[in-house]
Amino acid sequence: MKLLEGKTALITGASKGIGRKIAEKFAEHGANVAFTYLSSVEKGLALEQELQSFGTKVKGYRSDASKFDEAEKLINDIVADFGTLNIVVNNAGITRDGLLIRMTEEQFDDVIEVNLKSIFNVTKAASKIMMKNRAGVFINMSSVVGVRGNAGQANYAASKAGIIGFSKSVAKELGSRNIRTNVVAPGFIKTEMTDVLDPKVVEGWEKDIPLRRGGETDDVANCCVFLASDMASYITGQVIPVDGGML
Repeated sequence: MKLLEGKTALITGASKGIGRKIAEKFAEHGANVAFTYLSSVEKGLALEQELQSFGTKVKGYRSDASKFDEAEKLINDIVADFGTLNIVVNNAGITRDGLLIRMTEEQFDDVIEVNLKSIFNVTKAASKIMMKNRAGVFINMSSVVGVRGNAGQANYAASKAGIIGFSKSVAKELGSRNIRTNVVAPGFIKTEMTDVLDPKVVEGWEKDIPLRRGGETDDVANCCVFLASDMASYITGQVIPVDGGML
């Protein structure tokens, strides 16, 4: 059963990790997929090739969603290429970790720009299309760190907590137009970023997770498929942790 048949979805920051898996699962479930990448051009082009095999329309865009004008152009380009836009997964994000005492203004600003401002930019542009359609779904990627904080990640935690407040507000504003907005808060998920960590560090983290293991990108992507589909048609303004019980 294809849960997203005939829908057009945008996934930002999809060249690797969680974003890549979401793009894959959406195409598998029958969605036409537009996705963005920024620095990983080769990975972006490879993903575009790979997703063709699902038989839906797929196109990658090199775009920096943290720039207001670029986000607006992106949405206009997608509507021109695909005809409409039904689902947006705001996934693009970066980390610039460091203790507050050593954190530079630039490290703070960069993370807020890419992680939080980009969601404002893309959501504002895409909501115009969805309001005309009187239907749409936003899924915004936060983190358990946005809920409970983390030493050495004040900038990241602030950006991810901001996403929650922003999304709950948008859910209230756009609900009357049948536009749903939810947040996914992944815990410790195994990606290219975690592959480089010391196995002992990973083991230590896994001990604190009730399910005693890290999550897979599949786990997050499956949650996003559900939230994007009509199965979740009465769910909005919620934060769904995908964290093995950490929260």
